[in-house]
Amino acid sequence: MKALNKETAVKTVRPERIIQFGEGNFLRAFVDWIIWNMNQKTDFNSSVVVVQPIDKGMVDMLNGQDDLYHVNLQGLDKGEAVNSLTMIDVISRALNPYTQHEAFMQLAEQPEMRFVISNTTEAGITFDPSCRLEDAPASSYPGKLTQLLYHRFKTFNGDLTKGLIIFPCELIFLNGHKLKETIYQYIELWNLGNDFKQWFEQACGVYATLVDRIVPGFPRKDIASIKEKLQYDDNLVVQAEIFHLWVIEAPQEVAKEFPADQAGLNVLFVPSEEPYHERKVTLLNGPHTVLSPVAYLSGINIVRDACQHPVVGKYIHKVMFDELMETLNLPKPELEKFANDVLERFNNPFVDHQVTSIMLNSFPKFQTRDLPGLKTYLQRKGELPKGLVLGLAAIITYYKGGVRADGAEIVPNDAQDIMDLLRDLWATGDTQKVAEGVLAAISIWGEDLNAIPGLTAAVKANLDSIQGKGMLATVESIL
Repeated sequence: MKALNKETAVKTVRPERIIQFGEGNFLRAFVDWIIWNMNQKTDFNSSVVVVQPIDKGMVDMLNGQDDLYHVNLQGLDKGEAVNSLTMIDVISRALNPYTQHEAFMQLAEQPEMRFVISNTTEAGITFDPSCRLEDAPASSYPGKLTQLLYHRFKTFNGDLTKGLIIFPCELIFLNGHKLKETIYQYIELWNLGNDFKQWFEQACGVYATLVDRIVPGFPRKDIASIKEKLQYDDNLVVQAEIFHLWVIEAPQEVAKEFPADQAGLNVLFVPSEEPYHERKVTLLNGPHTVLSPVAYLSGINIVRDACQHPVVGKYIHKVMFDELMETLNLPKPELEKFANDVLERFNNPFVDHQVTSIMLNSFPKFQTRDLPGLKTYLQRKGELPKGLVLGLAAIITYYKGGVRADGAEIVPNDAQDIMDLLRDLWATGDTQKVAEGVLAAISIWGEDLNAIPGLTAAVKANLDSIQGKGMLATVESIL
């Protein structure tokens, strides 16, 4: 078996036009895979310089393989199982700005640089007032980016053609707006002046994006057979699902420069990211949050098995198509296509997605993902959505703890104050008190949900049914 490097594999040399903050599995299986496709199918012809956003990371490992690695896509594509391997060659080099600060700053001096892409986790886009312009480098990602932009501004004497197009991929709603605000905070903190501020505003664009692809990461259990198949000793293989979506809130001139949509990819340039964010949260995350406790308390452990179960599968379909979809404002065919894609993802034969892994912090998740839909449905239809109400009762029951009918332990996990509240309410043995007490928890909901007409009685009725008849019989009763 060969080592994987540019001596043993073909690596095309392309102009360095993209700076990428982050070297983790997601960016390598999503953004770098998209850039590889753009290089293959359009005249994009660009390579990526990876910058490690924190002082400990994987750049040495990447450089050890000359930044070559394989993406293993697995899943269903129009009902057909796919399991492919593609060698990605778009990263030219990877830098650690903590040990290679000069090389990092020199990226700003390369005239053909045009894009900055990042995924530094949700905590990455924060303002740290202890960062200084002369730090080598600033500790925060926005601090490092401001240092780079300021150095570029000075290098090219404020040339408006040398601005950068910036796509943050952090999982924050309106991530581009947040990043831009933070850069302004550094411009002010470091007194970088009005000329630089104007150059940043006129020459650069920071665009909000929404990313969507499940990336399990390094395939520990399959790695021996993958290496055997490749005949390369690749220790950076990254597994991902087939589905991908990148929504970029940017004008068409940006799409012309970054022609991902011309490469047959699911990349959308739109005037507003908001309806797509709402669609994803509502039709992907929303069903996840309620199917998990319903499935687990029905004796089902894996999302795929829940979808294929004769009763729970119908419940999931009801919540998605009959309830949550009715609360969204995008065209119906578009919503139906997205929902069917989501079901295909839930049914991925290669991923054993444990429902208990989704159960972490279920109450805050229900509050952001399902409660808005519950309220909108009530407003539009004049009645409560039975599936979502049952999902809430299932979460409340799951948080009671104890053991399942088959002896499996029920181990809820949430903020301690929520855990204490549920323990005390269930200790009363009175489902009326449990329903009222949970719905009254302003610390969870930001309001008293007992004020929603009929909700308290409906939650209590579901709690009683689950205690008396069991979860499956309760689900059947609402279908």
